[in-house]
Amino acid sequence: MNERVKLIRKQLGMTQEQLAQRLGIGKAALSMIETGRAGLSARNRNILVQELNVNPEWLESGRGAMFNAEPDLTAYMHRTDNSLPLQSVPLYSIEGTAGLVPLFTEQTRTKPVNFIHIPNLPKCDGAIYIVGDSMYPLLKSGDIVLYKQLRDLNDIFWGDMYLLSIDIDGEEYVTVKYIQKSERAGFVKLVSQNPHHADKEVETARIRAIALVKASIRMNSIR
Repeated sequence: MNERVKLIRKQLGMTQEQLAQRLGIGKAALSMIETGRAGLSARNRNILVQELNVNPEWLESGRGAMFNAEPDLTAYMHRTDNSLPLQSVPLYSIEGTAGLVPLFTEQTRTKPVNFIHIPNLPKCDGAIYIVGDSMYPLLKSGDIVLYKQLRDLNDIFWGDMYLLSIDIDGEEYVTVKYIQKSERAGFVKLVSQNPHHADKEVETARIRAIALVKASIRMNSIR
């Protein structure tokens, strides 16, 4: 099993220090596990299986796939971004918070449905499941987007992808779109990836909440 622990770490792109921190042990202790001088405790085994999605059968015997599901991760990084060795990003339910605005304004009191543990990504404030096909094939309904909340519309990176809450006749409409400059003052242009969705211009005053999409995750089942 010791070699398989090392393979897991390599596959996740983590250093011994990073994985040891995730397991709550010292780097020297992890080194002893990987070299076979110490065994893997039941607690650490559970962390690998439950939090890092390692296939327990593979961990015990080497049979089957290493992970129960393989994350297809796409990151949208800027030159100014500083990646973190490992972070636990809270995954929220839009339905549970009644929309994006309550989530952003009451985030400290909102309970996540889960946490996503990802190495080497820029700092993210949270993650949500998306609905709809406007960004297909880059994103599909059910994918997860990880975001960094934006507090000032003047900080928009034109042409980048954003998670938005838009007021439409008093109702909140949550979507993911590219944002481009509009020739009309006080407006922005929302652009979809899906060619079947037309571009749309909206007043900036109708944008109730906005976040820069830092990464997306698509989970592919392994058979």
